[in-house]
Amino acid sequence: MATERNGKTPLEGPPVESPGDSSAVSDPETKLKDDLDPAVSASKGVEVNDDGTVNERALLRRIDWRLLPAVGVLYLLSFLDRSNVGNARIEGLADDTGMTGNQYLTGLTLYFIGYVLFEIPCNIILKRTTPRFWLPFLTAVWGVVSTLTGVVQNLSGFFANRFFLGIAESGLFPGVVYYFSMWYKRRERQFRISLFFGAAALAGSFGGILAYGIGDMAGIVWKNGWRWIFILEGIATVVVSVAAFWFIYNYPDTAGFLSNKEREFIRIRLASDSDATRDERFTWGNVSRALRDPKCWLYGLSFHATSLPLYTFSLFLPTIIKDLGYSSANAQLMTIPPYAFAFLTTTGVAVVSERVGHRAIPIIASSLFAIIGYIILLANTDQSARPGVSYLGTFFAAGGIYPATALALSWPAINVSGQTKRAVANAMQISIGDLGAVIGTQLYRTDTAPRYVLGHSFALGFLVAEIVVSSLLYFMLKRENERREAIAAEVKEVGDLPDWGGDDDPRWRFEF
Repeated sequence: MATERNGKTPLEGPPVESPGDSSAVSDPETKLKDDLDPAVSASKGVEVNDDGTVNERALLRRIDWRLLPAVGVLYLLSFLDRSNVGNARIEGLADDTGMTGNQYLTGLTLYFIGYVLFEIPCNIILKRTTPRFWLPFLTAVWGVVSTLTGVVQNLSGFFANRFFLGIAESGLFPGVVYYFSMWYKRRERQFRISLFFGAAALAGSFGGILAYGIGDMAGIVWKNGWRWIFILEGIATVVVSVAAFWFIYNYPDTAGFLSNKEREFIRIRLASDSDATRDERFTWGNVSRALRDPKCWLYGLSFHATSLPLYTFSLFLPTIIKDLGYSSANAQLMTIPPYAFAFLTTTGVAVVSERVGHRAIPIIASSLFAIIGYIILLANTDQSARPGVSYLGTFFAAGGIYPATALALSWPAINVSGQTKRAVANAMQISIGDLGAVIGTQLYRTDTAPRYVLGHSFALGFLVAEIVVSSLLYFMLKRENERREAIAAEVKEVGDLPDWGGDDDPRWRFEF
């Protein structure tokens, strides 16, 4: 039986027998002999220990290098293509399309309406197709839509474009979270999801650099340079999407960079830890299991509480900095350091969370860090005289928002068992969460500049709500684990249960 980090013994998943060798899976860390020809092993990049067993750590590193950069680039482009509208705004977008400040906010809202409506359908499609087809296809579609943003001429065109961009991007993040769950053991997923989400912070930094450079293209074809921001970044996305059909893999059993023994090794290590190796067919009953589970709704509320500060920060940071008294060009450059800091804190908190084996406490600590940032922004009543103080507040905000969001998004990937249930739960979380972004897009109105008291106050309040929701999940999941500890003794008396009940099984343990 597998042991937990806290020394408890009940299984987190059921014992699953390997065809033809039931003894091989009694221990999820079983080492398998790799009997490939040495030349074939070398060509596959297989690394073995001195005794001929598969080197598990080296294998995980190789999987990381094949998966994380690929999907990380796609998410970087996704976040770049949704948030570059903030960079374009201070380069003349509103003036050229004849929109008011409030109409601009409506366009941002329409993006998230499309995003929320299509997340669950997109993950159902992913479950019924393959990652190698679906993820690059989505990337190509939103790349085209983003490119077309550069040629919109009026308000209605901008509205339609933002709505369809939201639809096209809606399937990527929940799809990748589900995708990781088919490759990694439960406790290995959170750190990878945090690294993947760190691409959002990098997108902010790259967006500032690109917008600064592309802004100099003003006068080429069009008077202002904002159109080139969308066109060039959109074309780059389409080019990457075509390449992605070759560098995105499906699942371990078909990945060409693995040997047969490595596939078997991965299958065995996952089988005793989660449901990733099970041949689960899609049923609407499994969809219903997610919808009827209150924990899935709470995971959604957890992201809901961070999505408002996350998206208002990424969409309005260039405007917030410009309103402190800086030029458009300098404001573009000054967005880079807070995002770089956010990437560092996201990675650091993910490492700490992984080592201590907790999610709620790091989320709460990160939320408190971000709250300090918004208190600084709100307390600086004379921002024109002390712009540096408010700029410091953006570092605290970014440094807390991004790690809290990354950990919140990893929770259902770790705790929800049943492939279809997990795919739906991931999509539910993003859908519920992005309703917070819908609210947030209406808060940073021009008549509240430069302090943006309404927007900053809502962001601070939602971070407080995140602390409440995370605390509730912490006590709920901890209590459920304790209840199942009592049941585990009875299970030992009567033997293993006849079938695996997913996360409803009394042998399953939740991460809190």
